Amino acid sequence: MHEQNSTSDHRPRAHWMSVLARATHAQLAAATAGLDLPAVEIIKPAECGTLMIEARAGGTGQRFNSGEATITRCVVRLEDRLGFAYALGRDKQKALLCATLDAVLQDPQRQAALLNQVVTPLHLASIERKAAASRKAAATKVEFFTLVRGDG
Repeated sequence: MHEQNSTSDHRPRAHWMSVLARATHAQLAAATAGLDLPAVEIIKPAECGTLMIEARAGGTGQRFNSGEATITRCVVRLEDRLGFAYALGRDKQKALLCATLDAVLQDPQRQAALLNQVVTPLHLASIERKAAASRKAAATKVEFFTLVRGDG
């Protein structure tokens, strides 16, 4: 089994796993439409469960449980690499596709092409969606001010 040592840089993998998890199944399917993804061995089939979501009072205060969310996870094997996926919701096919992409992205020979073809476009689309939502919210912003009457 391929093991990454503790000094290796996990940031690129964390980035692509985050991008894949946040994309919708339709976006992932469109991004991978022309790709020839290899067959993988399913280690843990996609399964749904719940996850406790924690928040912080005031954003920085004490932690508290704010509720539960449905999450789907999947683990696959491709040669000597394991691909993992955790995604909000109940879409088992999305979790399987994300796990497969995670396993393929760990292959140094396919990584650069997949990052350029799949991960980067999904990431840029995500940034644009966030910017559009921010612009829409800013358009509804109301400025309140107080007028002072007289010499109180």
